[in-house]
Amino acid sequence: MSTEPEKKPSGCGVLIMYTGLFRRTRRSTSSSALSTQTPSENSKRHRSGSDESSLIVTATTTSATVAKPNAHHPHHHHPIVPAAPPARKPAHAPPAHAAHMMRMESAITRELDHAIYDHQRSKASGSLVRASSSNFNVFGHLGNIRAGNSNPAPPPMTTTAREPSEARKPNASPPPPPPPPPTKDPVLCRALSRRLDPEELKTMGNEEYKKGRFAEALALYDRAISLDPDRASYRSNKAAALTGLGRLLEAVEECQEAVRIEPSYGRAHHRLATLYLRLGEAEKAIKHFKMAGDEADPNDVMRAQAVQSHINRCREARRLREWHTVLKEAESAISTGSDSAPQVLAPQTEALLKLQRHQDAEAALMGTPVFDLEASMRFFEPASYAHFLMIRAQVDMVAGRFDEAVAGAQRAGRADPNNRDAGAVLRLARAVAAARASGNELFKAGKFGEACAAYGEGLQQEPVNAVLLCNRAACYSKLGQHKRAVEDCTAALNVRPAYAKARLRRADCNAKMKRWEAAVQDYEALVKAAPGDEEVARSLGEARAQLKKQRQYDQVDDDDDEDA
Repeated sequence: MSTEPEKKPSGCGVLIMYTGLFRRTRRSTSSSALSTQTPSENSKRHRSGSDESSLIVTATTTSATVAKPNAHHPHHHHPIVPAAPPARKPAHAPPAHAAHMMRMESAITRELDHAIYDHQRSKASGSLVRASSSNFNVFGHLGNIRAGNSNPAPPPMTTTAREPSEARKPNASPPPPPPPPPTKDPVLCRALSRRLDPEELKTMGNEEYKKGRFAEALALYDRAISLDPDRASYRSNKAAALTGLGRLLEAVEECQEAVRIEPSYGRAHHRLATLYLRLGEAEKAIKHFKMAGDEADPNDVMRAQAVQSHINRCREARRLREWHTVLKEAESAISTGSDSAPQVLAPQTEALLKLQRHQDAEAALMGTPVFDLEASMRFFEPASYAHFLMIRAQVDMVAGRFDEAVAGAQRAGRADPNNRDAGAVLRLARAVAAARASGNELFKAGKFGEACAAYGEGLQQEPVNAVLLCNRAACYSKLGQHKRAVEDCTAALNVRPAYAKARLRRADCNAKMKRWEAAVQDYEALVKAAPGDEEVARSLGEARAQLKKQRQYDQVDDDDDEDA
């Protein structure tokens, strides 16, 4: 079979016979012979023929009830209504239904050709086939699964309601039912499924995985599993695709299923051990590393043992509230391989918060997987995962994401209802969120003094919240208290050095107080972080000009003092 994309293969022998017979029947059968055929003859032919012939007869018989186009006018598409139909012609075949059958008749052949051609072309190009009404049931969801596809799959054909002008007469017989969809035909399904067996799907999935297209690979592995659910390699490959998508807990379940199907499958054991190591389950990782057979590496066991040691020392240091040691041991565990373990990420982030390194705490959680609550409660200890959720809620709060902080604290409470710290974090998040919301409303109303007091109430609960400090600085600036505004902005920048809004506000306030050197330093930092901001660049130019004048004036004053 040729795989060149520019050639359109004809497909298997069954499809060639189907298409050719279908088209020959249309050309050779006369409308008069079909119009005089009785329903009993149709039923006999349907019972005695094959699946393909029954479909052909049904479609052709119904389509023949529409009159032929005018032979003298080849471009004239309106049917000619016969003046006197034969006496034995069924009266229950309206033209609209016949036209519908002709369209379906043409679509069957066209869709089958496209299905075979698309699949063979995909084998040559390495891309996925498009989903269509004829290959949807066979290929499943292996079609247009990439986001942003400019050529979406056509929707399946549906039967629409008749227009009022096409309504059936009260005494007329009901129209004949349409033929079954072509994908329900077992011969055609078998012909197409032979072209995509599970091994071929796995091979296609491997190619997508190598290209980094994990979602496409996952769809292909899923289809292979649906055809052969007892093959361990399919489960293991699916786990690899899930890992690439960050769905680690689901990947663990697939690896567990793979080793259940084939207990001696070394690659699945090694993959499962690696997942356990990333999730901080060092003892389970050691067990499966030892069962990996040829895939085993002595260094893997040593890494898992080192992770376990770092986690134990981290717990002890946290109990003693030695935050620098906690941070050191947690970072060592992460660098050794436990990069997605809540019991490691939580103490690391907590230590950064205690050391008032809020920006670093947010960066520590950035990019880490967010697990489903129910799945996490099954996999991790409830108290351990509740602590992780509680720390994440605190990070959301110091970053100004107050709604997310409240939701995270609520999830922590559901994970461990007996955790008092989770309840305290929830109350704190609600109080700070209410203070920020009240201050924002007052600021919008121009009540800057009252807004300043509202933000102050939130800062009593969370004294170093950068968002509240920056918002209160805006109130001080509106009230002309630029010095106090600079102090609040400086406090915000101490915990979040990259907080651009606080730095810009401080630069503006310093410029209003004619502290040009400090203003220039902040404007330069802003231009370096965002080179395309024309307004900041203009402010920097003005501040530099004023600083130059100030220095020249100071130089003149110094010269006058020397002359005196």
